[in-house]
Amino acid sequence: MSTRYVITFVTIMTAIVAVLLTGFRQATKAQAELNEDIFNKRAILSAVEDYLGEGVTVASLTDDAVMNIFQTQVEQVVVDASGQVVDGMMADDIDMAKEKKKPEPQRKFPLYIYSEGGSKYYILAVRGTGLWDAIWGNIALKSDLNTVVGATFDHAGETPGLGAEIKDNPAFPAQFKGKEIYTDNGRYVSITVRKGGARDPEHEVDAITGATVTSDGVSDMLYDGIKNYEPYFDKVKQSSQLITQ
Repeated sequence: MSTRYVITFVTIMTAIVAVLLTGFRQATKAQAELNEDIFNKRAILSAVEDYLGEGVTVASLTDDAVMNIFQTQVEQVVVDASGQVVDGMMADDIDMAKEKKKPEPQRKFPLYIYSEGGSKYYILAVRGTGLWDAIWGNIALKSDLNTVVGATFDHAGETPGLGAEIKDNPAFPAQFKGKEIYTDNGRYVSITVRKGGARDPEHEVDAITGATVTSDGVSDMLYDGIKNYEPYFDKVKQSSQLITQ
């Protein structure tokens, strides 16, 4: 068998495999994008899981049920750095990783407003940095725009059993329920993940043992991330005051 024959055969087979892989990727692209979309929507709804209905959990919802909730009970809003709602955009259109690379005045932020039983819950997206890579999450607030009703977190590469506990251990996000991001006199303080144990029951939660950098990263992410929505909060509060006057 000549060298030319071997090279020709390998080249042809490589081309055939490349074409087949490209075709397979294109054929499954739409489904992969849909799966990712539903995964993200489940994470968002997890922040308001206590308000999905009696006995209902995000895990128990079918994909169609998740999509139906978003179509009927979730309003998608995009706000800019000044707190203005951006017309013609939906929260799903925003890639927080890309926004974080922009100058602060040019950034846009996704906001999901979930309605249930006459009440509204505001779900904010936050993104930061852990020990090894990016971390992100969703924080849901009551209509008072102060009290946390739920939180979810995820990461790109935190250490299993340590920093990865922000996602893997449900006890960690559960601590955030009932916490407040403002003091009684209206000063913004966010929520701190405290090494050695929370000392302020209204504004702090326990850090993850052995994961100080990730815990600090969550604190910074929450402080900076929630603060991005403050200009919008101010406009909502002003509008509510005008309505009640």
